Amino acid sequence: RWEELQVLASEPPERHLLFAGDADDAANGLYSTLSDPICTATAPGCRVESHPCERRTLETVKELAGNYVCWKGSKQPNAVQASLCPFTRWKRVLIKHPSRCFRTVCPDPCDSQPCQNGGTCVPEGLDRYHCLCLLGYGGDVHCAAKLSLECGVDLLFLMDSSAGVTLEGFLRFKAFLKRFLQAVVGQDSPMSVGVAQYDDDVKVPIELGQHKDALGLMKSIDALNFSGGRTLTGRALQYIAQHGFRSTPVFADVQDDVPRVVVLLTDSKSQDSVAEAAKYAKDQNIFLIGIGSSFMRAELTTVTGNPQQTIVYSDPQDLFNRMPELQRKICSVGTPEGCQAQSLDLAFAVDASSGVGLENFLRLRHFVRSSCLHFIINRDVTQIALVTYGSRAHTVFALDTHTSSSAVLQAIDQVPFLGGSGSAGSALLHVYSDIMTVQKGARPGVSKVVVLLTSGGGMQDAAAPAQQLRHNGILVFVVVIGDTERDTLLRAAGSPSYLVHISSYEDLQYYQGLIIERICEEARSPVNLCKPNPCMNQGVCILGPGSYRCECHGWEGPHCETRVLRGDSPRSPALPPHSHVQWSPRGLQHFSRALQHSKR
Repeated sequence: RWEELQVLASEPPERHLLFAGDADDAANGLYSTLSDPICTATAPGCRVESHPCERRTLETVKELAGNYVCWKGSKQPNAVQASLCPFTRWKRVLIKHPSRCFRTVCPDPCDSQPCQNGGTCVPEGLDRYHCLCLLGYGGDVHCAAKLSLECGVDLLFLMDSSAGVTLEGFLRFKAFLKRFLQAVVGQDSPMSVGVAQYDDDVKVPIELGQHKDALGLMKSIDALNFSGGRTLTGRALQYIAQHGFRSTPVFADVQDDVPRVVVLLTDSKSQDSVAEAAKYAKDQNIFLIGIGSSFMRAELTTVTGNPQQTIVYSDPQDLFNRMPELQRKICSVGTPEGCQAQSLDLAFAVDASSGVGLENFLRLRHFVRSSCLHFIINRDVTQIALVTYGSRAHTVFALDTHTSSSAVLQAIDQVPFLGGSGSAGSALLHVYSDIMTVQKGARPGVSKVVVLLTSGGGMQDAAAPAQQLRHNGILVFVVVIGDTERDTLLRAAGSPSYLVHISSYEDLQYYQGLIIERICEEARSPVNLCKPNPCMNQGVCILGPGSYRCECHGWEGPHCETRVLRGDSPRSPALPPHSHVQWSPRGLQHFSRALQHSKR
């Protein structure tokens, strides 16, 4: 009833008395009312619109139904007589009231057509969406290839055209090649591309640098034909190393100093030896990348010499999703790996308990050794520490022990197996108290990462010390090999982002690139200069803009490292008992270095 609702609603009634013709308008009207003026928060990009409308109320009205015979009379006898009486009834009717309605109009998140390369946009609420991508573009949220090759390389694709790969496999490689090159070859692309194919023999139908435009390149790829002979991959690699990058008039504009890359596409075991041919190619400064299905992993790793230069796919569709990975590997040629010039304090905590066993411990030790090759090790870039643990934790070397890669590698080669029952929690506590401290070479203002390598045994006590490390600004990556309860692992890692669960020790090497990439992502994150606390002896770290200072009690020095001498003993007047010396990260790194040498 309109009048009753007018009384019930707040003033002004035109804002607080709302009617709608359907449920959507009702929801929009309510949203508009709550947004303005109560919340004054309309979703980004949305606007409130008013429009003419009718508000309808269902009311009960009195209606004359007609005249009927009725009895009328008085109290006197024989005074009642028949007569016509009006008869009324109550009727429910809709009454229309002209008014203005409000609705919030939001743009569809798919209006901007964010999905590329034929992808379908599926809206999720007001401001979210996801893209359903065509085959080969699933590696990016917007179905974009994101494969622009800004790196200058001489790039030669060597395609298996033998009977072992089958016609279907050859056509799949052609489609992959076209899709990849369509995404990366532009008018200003700094690379030269060539394509070779092999079986018993090797042909180079598209010589390096032959095409300067994508259209001509695509036509030449379309013209490639399946041959179907024997799979002689070794012979093909030898031939390409000798003739694929030769200096001829066609290669007159190919610079001698640009990296040379061969991408091998094969899905068939070689019928000749590949090891010697691959070594010969690498001796000619040719960078090899291998692509094949999962069962080709071992042979491709033999060809490339490094699992990080091997790309395997699980099914035909997965091959096309590997395009971004191929782009990254091509453009990594000639560039430093690891975190490059990003400063990092990195500690490995390695399970050397009887639960791992000697053979698997040697695999873990080799993994640490090969990981260290990816970092520039010195006082100013990356410092590395190593802790092993069995029945107790043991510092193999501290962050400031070794200042070169050769010294670190030599020390790792001599690490013994410990045995005993392992406790990951005690190892992490050891890292917290004996490794990641200024006294032991940790540098304030530098990202700090701990990588725990374990079989998963003794993880029950790891959650609390791992949280303590994270609370002090030290990231903890947990790498577990074998079967372990995932909830226990997650409590230690703190997040699935910092947990790498590997099924076997044999597969550990294939995760090295992923782990190093994650470490380097974190190394580029901003750091808190006061975490972990650089002040010794219960000193309090006071954070300033781009610097910090230590507030000392009973101690003095930039890090409260020197006890205050009592009585008449001489003491430097420059540093009072409550020291407030301010330090920047760079200055502190040099001081920390000097402090360690003085303690020795």
